[in-house]
Parts: sequence; C-alpha cells; structure tokens
Amino acid sequence: MCFLWPADQQRWPLVSTHELDSAEQLNILLRGEIAIIMRMPYSSNATYLVSITLDDKSIQAIYKPMRGERPLWDFEPGLHRREVAAYRLSETMGLGFVPPTVLRDGPSGEGSVQLLIEADPDEHYFTIFEQRQDLHDQFRAMCAFDILANNTDRKSGHVLVDKNSRVWGIDHGVCFAADFKLRTVIWEFGGEEISQPLLEQIKSLTQTVPLEVATLLNEQEVVAIAERAKWLLDGGRFPVDPSGRHYPWPLV
Repeated sequence: MCFLWPADQQRWPLVSTHELDSAEQLNILLRGEIAIIMRMPYSSNATYLVSITLDDKSIQAIYKPMRGERPLWDFEPGLHRREVAAYRLSETMGLGFVPPTVLRDGPSGEGSVQLLIEADPDEHYFTIFEQRQDLHDQFRAMCAFDILANNTDRKSGHVLVDKNSRVWGIDHGVCFAADFKLRTVIWEFGGEEISQPLLEQIKSLTQTVPLEVATLLNEQEVVAIAERAKWLLDGGRFPVDPSGRHYPWPLV
C-alpha cells in the first residue's frame, strides 16, 4: 500500500515496518510526533493517515480520534478504545493478527493509533481464500477471534495479507457488544472442529478476561467475552449461520 506525500512536507525517510520489531513499533506509535497526511476516503468516521516520527525514524499509521465519531445507538462513544481492546485481546491470546494499536492524544484529541500494514489494497478475503489454502489456519484463528470479540463488521476488505504471507485484521471499532451481533464474511469453516491449540487459547478467556482488555470495556461486555468463550469451548466447532443474515454490508 503506497501513499504520496505533499511535495512541501519535510519528513524523515519512512522506515518499513518489517525493519522494526514490535517493541520499536509500539514505542514510535506511543511517543512519536504525529503529522496528518490525509483523511482516508469512504470512512464513516474521521479516519486519518498519519506519519509518526521519533528519533529520526518515521512510520505511517491510522489515527481514529473520538472527536470524529458518529454517534451509534448500540455502542457507547469511544469506538477507538475498542480498536485498542481488539489489539490487546489478539496479543494476550497469542494470535497476533491485529496491527499494533495504542491509545493516545493526537492532533484531534484522544484516539486510537494503529500501525499501517503494507499490503496490496486490491487483495482481500474473497480474492485470497480460494488461492491461498496455506493461509486458512490464520483465517480460522481470525474467525474464532471475531466470535469472541463479537465483531459486527468483518468485511472482506478488513482482511489484509502482507508480503510475508501474514494475515492481518483491521477495523475493530464495533466489537465487544454484550448482545450477540456477529457480522462476518468468514463462514467457510462452519461446522469444522476447532483445533486443540486454538481451543487452549480460547479456554483462558473462560476463566478471566485480561485486565488490559477489561479496562477498555464495560462490565457487561467483559462478562459477555467469557460467555462466548465458554460457548465456543463447549461446542468445539466453528458455528454455522443457518439464517444467512450474519454478514456485514457492504461485503467488501
């Protein structure tokens, strides 16, 4: 994914995210100076492509300030906090598919800042699934995560694959509702048994939801995560959608 800089903007050379380890990425995201490059098109809420510079290194990221959110009847204000909660849940489960995401102040106030993944924007879940069977286990992990997080918006375009064949999931602002609201395009694994390693990762959530996730959500939402984990663990299989209604719109 490539973005052009304004010709008159002075900056340090961009560092490829592949050149930095996760600790370095988080440090820049948290402590670096943010400069807005452009507002991302087609976003329902204010979403900005930004550069973040620290110690002569610049990376690109996506900044979503709370101030730019449109009110929703079924989610409390603060969707940016759910973006951060999704990253933290993915990390504590050992899944590692949500790009590094932090909570911090920016040019428009508090928001989430997420590392921009270098991926081909023309590829998405639908174009990849049939051609890349080697990625299916990563898709299975994402499928389980979306159930646990109660993702209402897993569009095909919210699935990215980088040049190292690592699958990433983005846009988790409408996750973690207490009421079941799952909307996803990933239903191909319905009825399959969940692998034992993945069940072990799910099992930990039936006992306790990590504090770093729980502090970003309300009490009912935290309880619901544990309940969904128990439901998945007891069933041992990926669910099936007999109604055909649990899809986001638009699909891509």
